[in-house]
Amino acid sequence: MSVDPARKALYLVAVTAFVVVFCGYTPAGAFNNEPLDNTLLLAQAETPQGEVPDQAEQDEDDEYDDDEYDDDEYADDDVDLISDPLIQGNTDFYNFNDTMYFWLLKPVSRGYGFIIPEELRVAVRNVFYNIRFPVRFINCLLQGKGKKAQYEFGQFFINTTVGFLGIANVASNYPHLQPSKEDLGQTFAVWGIGQGAYLMVPFFGPYSLRHGIGAVADTVFDPIFWLFDDLYVSLAIRAGETVNDTSMRIGEYEALKEAAIDPYVMIRNAYVQNRNKLIAE
Repeated sequence: MSVDPARKALYLVAVTAFVVVFCGYTPAGAFNNEPLDNTLLLAQAETPQGEVPDQAEQDEDDEYDDDEYDDDEYADDDVDLISDPLIQGNTDFYNFNDTMYFWLLKPVSRGYGFIIPEELRVAVRNVFYNIRFPVRFINCLLQGKGKKAQYEFGQFFINTTVGFLGIANVASNYPHLQPSKEDLGQTFAVWGIGQGAYLMVPFFGPYSLRHGIGAVADTVFDPIFWLFDDLYVSLAIRAGETVNDTSMRIGEYEALKEAAIDPYVMIRNAYVQNRNKLIAE
């Protein structure tokens, strides 16, 4: 399926409009989630260490695991809530994503990890991170983080040259050039735009309205999106990246789910806390 840049831009507009309309719609009888009892969060956070898979423990210090949630964060007494007017639909989509993880993504990722050496998988992850430099760099500028923008450029330059197009993360040897994550959702937050409603997106996971619109708009800055005219190729590359990343994180979601009294609530609040942490950095 070959599409020119103009049609790709139209796809972005259409997806953005869908996110805005879907998240902004509040059906009759919808409600916001009530404040959670902190004792519930504390109980969810208490995971016996022996129950955590060994691979999850080994991967907890991965350089680019910016989406992983630390157990200590769940036990924070300050839990910032998010409006969840579509809780019934979100719960259904969470169950769908949960089923797809165990039936499809996990088996495929496990097989992939069995065949492909870890060193090669790390190199693939490094390349994807390096090539998305424009997304992080532009958002640093939009947020007024001049110093961090310089660090992003320095990291990109070193890894692209000495690191052979980002295959090796040479910049990690410098304390101020550590991997980070900046996106348009964080930029909107810095600009004072509220996070909006919570949305569990099929195949993609949790988002807020602000984060969802930002993620779609960030595609404009993503070289991978514009590198191929064939939309199916772009989607296949994104799927391959997901499988590669998941192969190095198998066990983390299982441990999180096992520790949770209500997995849906745990995912929602862990998502909010993780996003708040990224915005504050």
